[in-house]
Amino acid sequence: MKTGTLRNFATAAALSLATITAASAAEFTAIDKAASRFTFQYTQMGVGMDGKFDRFAANIRFDPAHPEAGRAAFDIEVASIDTGSTEGNEEVKTRTWFNTAAHPLARFESTAFKALGDKRYEVAGKLTIKGQTRNVTAPFTFEAQGTAATVKGSLKLKRNDFAIGEGEWADTTIVANEIQINFQLRALQAAP
Repeated sequence: MKTGTLRNFATAAALSLATITAASAAEFTAIDKAASRFTFQYTQMGVGMDGKFDRFAANIRFDPAHPEAGRAAFDIEVASIDTGSTEGNEEVKTRTWFNTAAHPLARFESTAFKALGDKRYEVAGKLTIKGQTRNVTAPFTFEAQGTAATVKGSLKLKRNDFAIGEGEWADTTIVANEIQINFQLRALQAAP
């Protein structure tokens, strides 16, 4: 009888280990930076403009089967901004705009993930830009293809909430207050 109990325990332990291994195999823990991008859109004098950030660091843990356990942190090097012109790039690094000398990073750190259905999710977190921290939420889609996944999402923010454009530039008649941040990331599954 003890042998049967021991055998049952060993079988249960092996099944539990297999389940844990299978569950953790679906977790995505890295970002392929070369295949990922952060872009933004804003309006200046009534004209839509686009830009991007070229350098960032990422720390993620996300399993689409258990999104509530997800975590993500992104640090964007603000000085890597590309507004489409050299003059614009230099201007937005100044104290009036991003003040990259004093605040070199924009940071997002998640506080909660939730599933919305049909491969759609939402992440809530704290966004810090230029020393100002605000709570934000961003809807995103997560499309897994084997051991990689495409993550696409966006969030809208008001630049004045982060002191982006101070003094006369706080006026939103020339540069609109709303900025849309877009992200497209290639997430990679944890190695077995």
